[in-house]
Amino acid sequence: MTETKDKIVSLADKLIRVKGFNAFSYKDISEPLQVKNAAIHYHFPTKSELGLEVVEKEMRTLAENTAKWKKLPEDEQLSKFCGVFRKHCNQGNVCLMGSLAPDYETLSPEMQEKVQQMASAILSWMTHCLEQGRKHKRFRFKGDAGDRALLVISNLQSSLLLSRVLGPSAFSRISRRLLEDLGA
Repeated sequence: MTETKDKIVSLADKLIRVKGFNAFSYKDISEPLQVKNAAIHYHFPTKSELGLEVVEKEMRTLAENTAKWKKLPEDEQLSKFCGVFRKHCNQGNVCLMGSLAPDYETLSPEMQEKVQQMASAILSWMTHCLEQGRKHKRFRFKGDAGDRALLVISNLQSSLLLSRVLGPSAFSRISRRLLEDLGA
């Protein structure tokens, strides 16, 4: 991507995480970047195309991170995953999926499909991490690993929302309890 295009995607990502997809316009991007709306439309003719690129970038980052973590013990992998959420908490963000979910019904079919792919990729990775961690006796939990993965993901997402209202300690308390409850 070009430098301008990268900046557009990065700022759109931040705006989605802070305001929500439907709550920002190209003007919210053009003014801070000091470019004309036409420059944004040149790279992303529609807001949906911009949203797709933001989600695809997030999916690439997830794939890169999980590939880097692959050789680590599962409890450390999960801790690294929580660290990504901690970083967003410290920046005042919510996770991308958590931000796009309330707007889901208003998204284009292509964006809905991409958000589903992102959710499936996160759930698949988390399920595998938990299954392998239990197999290697790093995690202890009852029931299906996929069900537990849903609980972990939803708790991490909601911890970012609660942190906006209650402060960053809410995230710290929730993530610490999640890891302790798994035996990590």
